[in-house]
Amino acid sequence: MKAAIQTEFGDASVLKYADVDVPKIGKHEVLIKVAYTSVNYADIKQRKGNKGKGSFPLTLGLDAAGTIEKASADSSLAKGDRVIAFPRAGSYAEYVVANEQLVFKIPDTISLEQAATIPTVSILSDILLHEIGQVKKTDTIVIHSAAGGVGSMLLQLAKLVGVQKIIGTVGDLNKENYVKRLGADVVYTYDTFTEEVLKLTENLGANVIFDSVAGEVTDRSLKCLALYGTLVQYGNSSGKAGTIKTSDVHSSCKNVKGFSLGTTRKYDPARLAPVAEKVLKLFASNQITLPISQIFDLKDVAKAHKLIESRKYEGKVLIKI
Repeated sequence: MKAAIQTEFGDASVLKYADVDVPKIGKHEVLIKVAYTSVNYADIKQRKGNKGKGSFPLTLGLDAAGTIEKASADSSLAKGDRVIAFPRAGSYAEYVVANEQLVFKIPDTISLEQAATIPTVSILSDILLHEIGQVKKTDTIVIHSAAGGVGSMLLQLAKLVGVQKIIGTVGDLNKENYVKRLGADVVYTYDTFTEEVLKLTENLGANVIFDSVAGEVTDRSLKCLALYGTLVQYGNSSGKAGTIKTSDVHSSCKNVKGFSLGTTRKYDPARLAPVAEKVLKLFASNQITLPISQIFDLKDVAKAHKLIESRKYEGKVLIKI
């Protein structure tokens, strides 16, 4: 089968279109014929070696949309079932293997193309908003990187439940109209949001801030987080760690919560099934959608990575297998 692999860490040029063996399934696993996969910022970090690990040859990719090719006789899944999944060894390939707990059937009304936008960002966003952030309708919230995949979904989910004030931040105000269309009331840049949030809230601050950027953005977020507010930290696309001191949270009663979908897939996969079912219903009923920025062929995966790194996109970037 064809796959995109790399044999060393580096820039997008290390990604190669190659022939590899079709993987074998083990106990409680299924083989999936992939139609589409998505590119996530975590792929960029892993390609570069920022995560400090990787067994070569390495195939990147967190999620996939496709059809079941092979399943065990006692499986609840069967050949031909349309699914989304989190494969065990990358998704930039014609066939992938996934544990049944991380495979979810999709309704007939959702195309495989649209389905490919869903797994990572939609399941993550729902957990961040409702379980980790525990956002209430009366809250004022800030969503960093609001034009990205998770940001696009957080905006819609927050709007869907009637959150009172939704603030989006972006690196470039050219993305302002896109972010507002998805649900933001106001949009600021990373350079100005601290002062603007305080001004907008009469110095009370935001109740919940969703931070996937880290670095200086984390520091600035804490300065405009309300008393008893929650900073939800779930990434570091800036490449730098944010600094949090005990004095930042003690007397102010502020909370800092972290969450990783990757950790949850590994240690608590059963937690994801009810969330997947919920977001799939929202997509099937057209209550939410995720705009697709661009679709690349598998052999052009390096171009997809360059687009993600340029940050000149809105919504999801997909790879057609």
